[in-house]
Amino acid sequence: MTQDELKQAVARAARDYVADRLPVGAILGVGTGSTANFFIDQIATIKDRLGGTVASSEATAQRLAGHGIRVLDLNDVDAMGIYVDGADEIDAGMAMIKGGGGALTREKIVAAVADTFVCICDASKRVPVMGRFPLPVEVIPMSRAYVARELIRLGGKPVLREGVVTDNGNLILDVHGLSITDPAGLESRINEIVGVVTNGLFARRGADVLLLATPDGVQTFKR
Repeated sequence: MTQDELKQAVARAARDYVADRLPVGAILGVGTGSTANFFIDQIATIKDRLGGTVASSEATAQRLAGHGIRVLDLNDVDAMGIYVDGADEIDAGMAMIKGGGGALTREKIVAAVADTFVCICDASKRVPVMGRFPLPVEVIPMSRAYVARELIRLGGKPVLREGVVTDNGNLILDVHGLSITDPAGLESRINEIVGVVTNGLFARRGADVLLLATPDGVQTFKR
């Protein structure tokens, strides 16, 4: 199977998971990225069951609206049963690196509200130790150089993501060369650097369910 076929398979599995577990009329959180896009296309078939969605990026909101799926402001939502999103890497403890699509801050906010975080990805994203995928760090523009120096002190090699401005008007530093053995600890340490909005480690609020696409089918893992 190609990677796109694996993504399509896990997107269908996630649609079925939502249809089976989310009450009719409930709110669904939707992530950002290529796998999330396949998921959006799938939930168009069950959109009448949804009370609405909350998007983790402007791009996701546009794709949802294009399917006629109602998009709500998170500030108008009191509860969210499920949030579905992909990952750039995920370890055995269900901690993730996210933010390859640049939406890490909004993804982290939406994930914090949801009762259940469902991660959808293909088997190539499951790793024993995270860090091969560069860790995104969203920074206030004036703090870029300072934050980069602090990230170097932590053992990383930060590189500015050229030509990218987040939906929040900020910049992204992609940190190479890390071997992340304490995801929750590193997440907190980086977030303590002045000028950091947040980083792409989702460890303190990791995934509750992993739907993993493999050539032999979609496997389900729970934390």
